Amino acid sequence: MKFNTIFEPFRIKSVEPIPVSTQEEREEYLKAAFYNPFLLQSDQVLIDFLTDSGTSAMSSNQWAAMMNADESYAGARSWDRFEKAVRNLTGMPYILPTHQGRAAERILYGSLGSKGKYFLSNTHFDTTRANIEFSGAKAVDIPIAESKDFISEYPFKGNLDVDKLKELIPKYGAENVAAVILTVTNNSGGGQPVSMANAREVSRLCKANNILFVLDACRIAENAYFIWKHEPEFNSHSFLAIAQEMCSLADACVMSAKKDALVNMGGFLSLRDKALADSCTQLLIITEGYTTYGGLSGRDMEAVAVGLEEVFDPAYLNYRIRSTTYLGKALRALGVPVIYPIGGHAVYIESNKMYPHIPIEQYPGQSLVCNLYRVGGIRSVEVGSVMFGKYDERGKLIPSAMELVRLAIPRRVYTQSHIDYVVEVFAEIIKTKSLARGLKIIYEPTFLRHFTARFEELS
Repeated sequence: MKFNTIFEPFRIKSVEPIPVSTQEEREEYLKAAFYNPFLLQSDQVLIDFLTDSGTSAMSSNQWAAMMNADESYAGARSWDRFEKAVRNLTGMPYILPTHQGRAAERILYGSLGSKGKYFLSNTHFDTTRANIEFSGAKAVDIPIAESKDFISEYPFKGNLDVDKLKELIPKYGAENVAAVILTVTNNSGGGQPVSMANAREVSRLCKANNILFVLDACRIAENAYFIWKHEPEFNSHSFLAIAQEMCSLADACVMSAKKDALVNMGGFLSLRDKALADSCTQLLIITEGYTTYGGLSGRDMEAVAVGLEEVFDPAYLNYRIRSTTYLGKALRALGVPVIYPIGGHAVYIESNKMYPHIPIEQYPGQSLVCNLYRVGGIRSVEVGSVMFGKYDERGKLIPSAMELVRLAIPRRVYTQSHIDYVVEVFAEIIKTKSLARGLKIIYEPTFLRHFTARFEELS
């Protein structure tokens, strides 16, 4: 028997109070933060959908494991548990612990990238692109055409366009393609999953052309759920077995454990090639720490080891995907232009359709994130021309391919009543959406400008 109510498969043992503010107070907080939610203080936020990275609630088993951690500098018991858990997932012999995913990216892409090199991906996320471009290389996105159709029910809009990959390899020269990166799920592409069939074809093309195939596996458990649901071959497989199958196709794997390992800090880089592993290990030691801790405490490694088991629990994954879908469907029923199908970790909104009267160069997505905070204290993030826009030689904005706002839902943190409140806030925003104003940037850094940029609201 199937019930409609989404049942959280856990009990709450500890609670954290949510500070409740008025709209007048939030108006002042927003102004002081220069209309950038990243610059808000956490105690000024009611519902925090800024990111699902490192914001999970850890389980009693994770906390218990942390109490038994071994903090030895080298060869700690906690490292052994961490290494076994990562090897069980990836099947790769060389495991490098890092303090988070972007550190693994910096080590790997810093080793592979240089001027004249190319990285091809279904869609690079912000830190991935920044680490690649910082090395002097170019990051090229080749998502499938279906990814641009936000209404259709096509189940694997996160796929990489293999026909385009076949074109670009001879165009750039296989020797100049540093790696092909498949991000699962495709975060910048609306949190959409990648099929096993697509991963197999990408793997085949990479092997045929002697190109490194990298799997960005930060949300691999959520991706496994969609494969189980939509690819009949895997209907009888466990979620862990599906993830292991996908990892077996890759030459390297980077993971921010702050997502699907259900922890607040951690990550890893796993590799099959010894020569590349040796090169990356040297950089790890110089910049992160010794090979058996890599910037992590024993407590962190224990939590990751337990989290990599818990995340594949069928009850948890069913709750996780259903609760995200619940929010997406409720917003769609209000007329909010959300990307469909709903992904695993977030709901994405087309801000340019929500606010068609705001020109792209006035950042409609940033306007929406400001209004979500102003009206309901909800912190979210723009994934559009603030995050990914560039300038031409005349200083004119080159817009992002998509103008989105992401509501990233922390794991095991909010209940259905919190989600219902978010839906009510959107209902209020819709009433006055024609009054929403654009913004202009008054300060921005060279890389990853969305984190620290400052804005001014236009009249």
